[in-house]
Amino acid sequence: MSSAAAPTLPLPGDPPGGRRAVRVWGIGVAVYFVAIIFRTSLGVAGLDAADRFHVNASALSTFSILQLLVYAGMQIPVGLMVDRLGTKKVLTLGAILFTLGQLGFALSPSYGMALGSRALLGSGDAMTFISVLRLGTRWFPARRGPLVGQVAALFGMAGNLVSTLLIARALHGLGWTTTFVGSSFAGVIVLVLMLLFLKDHPEGYEPPPAEHAGAAYVRRQIAASWREPGTRLGMWVHFTTQFPAMVFLLLWGLPFLVEAEGLSRSTAGELLTLVVLSNMVFGLVYGQIIARHHAARAPLALGTVVMTALLWASVLCYPDDHAPMWLLIVLCVVLGSCGPASMIGFDFARPANPPERQGTASGIVNMGGFIASMTTLFAIGVLLDASGDDYRIAFASVFVLQALGVVQILRLRNRAARRERDHHVISRVEAAHVPA
Repeated sequence: MSSAAAPTLPLPGDPPGGRRAVRVWGIGVAVYFVAIIFRTSLGVAGLDAADRFHVNASALSTFSILQLLVYAGMQIPVGLMVDRLGTKKVLTLGAILFTLGQLGFALSPSYGMALGSRALLGSGDAMTFISVLRLGTRWFPARRGPLVGQVAALFGMAGNLVSTLLIARALHGLGWTTTFVGSSFAGVIVLVLMLLFLKDHPEGYEPPPAEHAGAAYVRRQIAASWREPGTRLGMWVHFTTQFPAMVFLLLWGLPFLVEAEGLSRSTAGELLTLVVLSNMVFGLVYGQIIARHHAARAPLALGTVVMTALLWASVLCYPDDHAPMWLLIVLCVVLGSCGPASMIGFDFARPANPPERQGTASGIVNMGGFIASMTTLFAIGVLLDASGDDYRIAFASVFVLQALGVVQILRLRNRAARRERDHHVISRVEAAHVPA
């Protein structure tokens, strides 16, 4: 059957999975969970940050832009580090950096120091997700890849839920410094757990020794990953699907709902929570569908883009001053599908690259959505200042990047499909010659 692109039996060398795999992988997911809390904490503190540091919309967007710039810029280096050093070392460094960044943000007396803290946080955050994906491939069979990736992303969104529910309330009850200092202790807890219990791979499944590191090795890794159409397609899927929800949750959702749609902060916070809850539901659904029907990957990604664009257009073009609550609810539900759709990008890159290039290929894919998010965050801030806080004009920038991404997806999807079929034929031939 054409939709069953992956073999159902374990490939030679596949790790067995099991309860121990879940426990070890769960520690890595916990690190990612805390990183997401720290990453998204600014999304519910945007108005507080503007008051604390006395900045306008463009300056406020610089916090998230710098954080995402660092994150996106580090994706390929982090992928190379994971392929070279293993998961535990990279995750440990990441946890140290994002914890220091969150603590620094809590104590920063000035806008400049706060910017530096967010950059430090972004560099630590950049080391988490690719490491968790690599951890999953080392501990679970390849056929579990799509579901394992979606579940990891689901727990990341649970971290976003902590931001929208707990940090938002703590800010108003406890104040800026107490809230952010207190949250930084979560980073210390996961760091200790990781140092005590995390292992890169199960016994007997050690990866082959890494090649000698150097400029030639780095160039080969990047070039070989980029040559695969599946890697490039994965990057553009991630680029096109992730950023509408990321921009909404990371910074501009709360100001848009409060200032443009006239909602109270508590009601706006509930809608942000709805995005997160919807994301978690879509993550489980998309993971199950793709695990069973690989041919559904591109239709799911493109369908998500179309639905997101239609709902944004309906809200922004609504004839009254404010869109009705039911339409805002539908928008937030549909935005929840963006994160799970972006995970499909990794499912295009994974079968296109051998195990020793998985980190590098994942880094290339992961750059896509964060470059789009960074670009849109900047565009919205600039357009708000230029248009006198007209959110309809500012959020229209979303459609430009969606159109660019859709063109690239349509251009690459057939080429990637042909290449993937070739890889599956080779894998079956090699498996048939493995002695019993």
